[in-house]
Amino acid sequence: MTIRNKILGLFTGLTVSIIVMMVAFAYFLINRQSFDDFYKRLEIRAYIAARARLTTDEGNSAAYAEIRNEHLERLPHEKEYFIRLDTIGKPPRYPDLSPLRSGFYDKIKAFGKATYRYKDTFFQGVLFENEAGRYIVIVSASNVYGKEFMTELRRTLLICLILAAVVIVTAGLFFSRYILQPVRQITARVKNIRAHNLHLRLDTPDSDDEMSELSLTFNNMLDRLETAFETQNNFVSNASHELGTPLTTIIGEAELALNKKRSDEQYQQSLSVILREAERLEHITKSLLNLAQTGFTDKKQRLEKIRTDELIFTVKETIDRINPENQVEIDYSMLPEEEDKLLILGDPQLLQLALSNIVQNACKYSDNRPATIALAATDNDNVIIIKDNGIGIPAQDLPFIYDPFFRASNTSGYKGYGIGLPLARNIVRLHGGNIIVNSWEDQGTEIRITLPTYKRPV
Repeated sequence: MTIRNKILGLFTGLTVSIIVMMVAFAYFLINRQSFDDFYKRLEIRAYIAARARLTTDEGNSAAYAEIRNEHLERLPHEKEYFIRLDTIGKPPRYPDLSPLRSGFYDKIKAFGKATYRYKDTFFQGVLFENEAGRYIVIVSASNVYGKEFMTELRRTLLICLILAAVVIVTAGLFFSRYILQPVRQITARVKNIRAHNLHLRLDTPDSDDEMSELSLTFNNMLDRLETAFETQNNFVSNASHELGTPLTTIIGEAELALNKKRSDEQYQQSLSVILREAERLEHITKSLLNLAQTGFTDKKQRLEKIRTDELIFTVKETIDRINPENQVEIDYSMLPEEEDKLLILGDPQLLQLALSNIVQNACKYSDNRPATIALAATDNDNVIIIKDNGIGIPAQDLPFIYDPFFRASNTSGYKGYGIGLPLARNIVRLHGGNIIVNSWEDQGTEIRITLPTYKRPV
């Protein structure tokens, strides 16, 4: 079932139900009022009949009889009963009054009047007293006019209900179509967006309603998709270039060496060039594989409890082996007193790879000037801060530092491939963390890595 039909069904059902309840309530009140009015008419007739027949003053009796005959229309099946109460207080029984029970008479004697309904016959009894004695006067009649009125009322209400349902369905069709019109427009627009025209965007009306929010959400998603496609295209073209350059050099050098007979020194020189380019190719290939593997965030990782201080010590030992001339120092000033705060869940090999790449960059781009690794921890996060005094990153290059193979404009004098920082960010994100880079050209760079603190099960 479409949303439009659901809205129509819900709107129609709810509105018709409310109208039906209101109609039923109105019918109940009118029906009750009709009964009360008929009983009132019977009561008036009972008092007039009592005074016309039981009053000892003949003048008054004749006057009431004249009023009844001339001004009161006789009701259908109207009958009058005059019952004299004997000394015991029990009224005699009449066949036509067989539906009445003793409680009816007791109520008349206690309250002066009482009503009763048996099928379509209505009974009204009143107590009348004069010098001649105590009487119960009962008038009965059929409420034919009221029955006809209620039948006509039911017919009228039913017709009105049917007409209202038709109007509601028609209005529901119109409003459901009107309400969902923006959704249809968004659907039609999105269907026209393909990989080749990701630059297209949805129209965002100047309003704060849900449709405007939906359009903005779609546009934000398209922004991310367009960025991802552009990044992928740049990655493929850059990877092809970076892999093609050493391959071209290796092939060219090998062809040159095999072109004619050469001296041992020339062969050694050619082999040295081939070895250097092969090592470069190996490094690029491994970096690309690592970068690709860390891109699959749904891949199950071997997570274990790690102490971040021990992780930093391991990274420092690795840097010391790779670059013995480094001046990296560990800052212990922010270490927490509680050792439990230093625990995180993660893959130690991947985290060592990420931190080693960042620390190596700190050494490389600062020409082995002093750099620090600081560690702080809270109840929720472990924060690793790596700070150097190197060449920094120009402000215009900062938005692109996570693009694979991108290198800042001031790094031409340094060997590198632009993969270390994107790889580190992927690893940190894989562990639910975040990485922030603050850099100032010719002053240095500060990289802040945040990883969630391990919380023991309660």
